[in-house]
Amino acid sequence: MVERQKQIGRDRVSRLVSWGHWFAFYNGLLAIIVGYRYLDTVGFPESIVGWSYLALSTIGHFSFLAFMVYLVLIFPITLLLPYSKILRGYAAVVATLSLCMLLYDTIIYDDYGLHLSPFVFDLAWADLNGLLQGTSYIITPIGILAIELTLANYLWKRIEKIRKRNYGNKVVGVVGLCFIASHLIHIWGDAADVTEITQFDDAYPLSYPATARSFMESYGIENTHEDQGQTRPKTSLKYPLSPMQCMADDKPNILFIAIDSLQAKLVDNKTMPFLTTYANNNQSFQKHLSGGNQFSSGMFSLLYGLQGSYMNAIDLHYESPVLTQELAASGYQLGLFTSVDTLARPQAIFDDFERVDSHYDDSYASSDIRSVENWQTWTQASTQPWFTLLNLKSPDSYDTPIGFLGVKTVKADKSLKSAEKVLFNQYRQSLNFIDSQLKKILTDLPDNTLVVITGVSGKVFTSNPTEARVNLSPDNVQVPMVIHWPKQSAHKRINYRTTHNALVPTLMTQVLGCTNPTADFSAGSSLMQPSDRTWVYTGDNRIFAIYQQSEITTIDRHGKYRIYDREYKKRLRKKMSAPELIEVMREGRRFYIH
Repeated sequence: MVERQKQIGRDRVSRLVSWGHWFAFYNGLLAIIVGYRYLDTVGFPESIVGWSYLALSTIGHFSFLAFMVYLVLIFPITLLLPYSKILRGYAAVVATLSLCMLLYDTIIYDDYGLHLSPFVFDLAWADLNGLLQGTSYIITPIGILAIELTLANYLWKRIEKIRKRNYGNKVVGVVGLCFIASHLIHIWGDAADVTEITQFDDAYPLSYPATARSFMESYGIENTHEDQGQTRPKTSLKYPLSPMQCMADDKPNILFIAIDSLQAKLVDNKTMPFLTTYANNNQSFQKHLSGGNQFSSGMFSLLYGLQGSYMNAIDLHYESPVLTQELAASGYQLGLFTSVDTLARPQAIFDDFERVDSHYDDSYASSDIRSVENWQTWTQASTQPWFTLLNLKSPDSYDTPIGFLGVKTVKADKSLKSAEKVLFNQYRQSLNFIDSQLKKILTDLPDNTLVVITGVSGKVFTSNPTEARVNLSPDNVQVPMVIHWPKQSAHKRINYRTTHNALVPTLMTQVLGCTNPTADFSAGSSLMQPSDRTWVYTGDNRIFAIYQQSEITTIDRHGKYRIYDREYKKRLRKKMSAPELIEVMREGRRFYIH
């Protein structure tokens, strides 16, 4: 008798477990329906490859999320309280809360571009009235609960028929295959930089697609997107917001020198005497911040004038910067002079340039010398007004030419480690070499040449690329910004805070005569006047920092944040400033079509 009761109990638990699995599966399908809202924000693929990946990824990911909710919150209750009525009601409530949370996440993602996390929840709570409008946030949970209760009872009444048909293994096999296949496809898509795959990397919550970029590149699978004939997707980004109205009267030549890894505080009389004197005789911005701490994010902010959250926008892989478009339309000849291995995002960033690459043979210093020679030859042969972007790269790798005799070694800061002190002095040698190249370039320029000299990003002394990528300290983002206006001898030191995003509005208004509001095409305002914003965004869409008056807040793509003092020396135990961060998130979605 006792054995029979145990058997009945085991059968009941087995039936409940089977019911729970099917309940989780159908909730995965409901989650897919709710998750469709993410695609309205991200955009849809156009190719068969993109749609195939999206279908596999969506089925695998949301089925996995639904099963995790079941495994963590429902399965233990099945063993503790194996009573169908209790379990069905409890499971319906859990599923309702989970779907409501997913629905709320779609709203937040559409508005902020981030998924729910403690940081984002605090932010959204302060902005609740702006996010939730009308009475749908009351009616919708009631409707979802009704659907869940109906589904729970429907499955319970038919669970025996479903079990007899033995569909379970087939469903698990299909879902498992979708999950594994989507990650394998993403490994290839990430290594080959197939944007119709990688654009969905951050679209779904708790999504961590597998990558193997270095492994795939070692086998020569790289940049295959260029040969795949991808079609441009339907536009989800409106850039610029209104047609540009520009009429350039005077057309000076424009020399734009962008130096990789140029730390502002090391531009001094001992290390870079020529640039220091040149800055003192021209317009010099003393508190200038790059738009990022890496080449891609820094260059993106310089040419697009947008904050780094737009850097991976699929539309911009097909849309060159408005600045270079208008320069070309005004009759400028555009030339890019850099190393042959220079890659940047988005893919269209250099589309308007005639690219003149110098061969890289294990020495960026030698490559920089050739870039300068190529620039001199090209500009002397040009018969039109020109806009040239000269990218010098030596400081990023601490490189100098063989036999170069630079500056004397000095005592490094005590806060640096032993290895960092060696890098510090080698970095100074590289800067001194760049200073000699600047002297060669700027000594004999035509009078009608506008010159812009800046760093793409700053520099921290480490050989660890991961450490450099996540470091958003002033050393890594504060750079010089020097502008020489043709036929003007006035020099001025600007002491208000400026950013790379402001260069595009400056050139568009001062040189090209554009009359559009700067908000139509940029996240910045002109360098010629202080910004009315109390914050500066620097970084990309994966990790970024918000520089405010007295603190720096760093945030990663999962919403984990830390707050530091203005020198980035001390971590502060305080809450974030919600109003400014809400402005940041809104700016990061402003150019998207809703």
